[in-house]
Amino acid sequence: QGQLVESGGGLVQTGGSLRLSCSASALTFRHYVIGWFRQAPGKEREFVSAINRRDGNTHYADSVKGRFTISKDSAIRTVFLQMNNLKPEDTGVYYCAAGGVPADTPRDYPYWGRGTQVTVSS
Repeated sequence: QGQLVESGGGLVQTGGSLRLSCSASALTFRHYVIGWFRQAPGKEREFVSAINRRDGNTHYADSVKGRFTISKDSAIRTVFLQMNNLKPEDTGVYYCAAGGVPADTPRDYPYWGRGTQVTVSS
């Protein structure tokens, strides 16, 4: 069974930083793409970033470009999301997901973690 476990969320002030981690099982990490999504209360889940495990290509939502950086450590099957210059609108539950193609829609990712809360205070 695929498994993804997120960690690293928390409460931070505007302008602060957090580093999220997504630890994947061996089965899940075989999928080519690991993505990060977030969901704020009352809003739909939205794409944040993704990384292709094969070639290292990365993708970002326009709202986080220049502030967030996605990276991977294949030796420990972990993907990281470094979030800098955080804003209140970055608040939400952050989920990592695994899929076969680089995509920005949740339906393209069959495996999901349970999420980690990120709260940015103004």
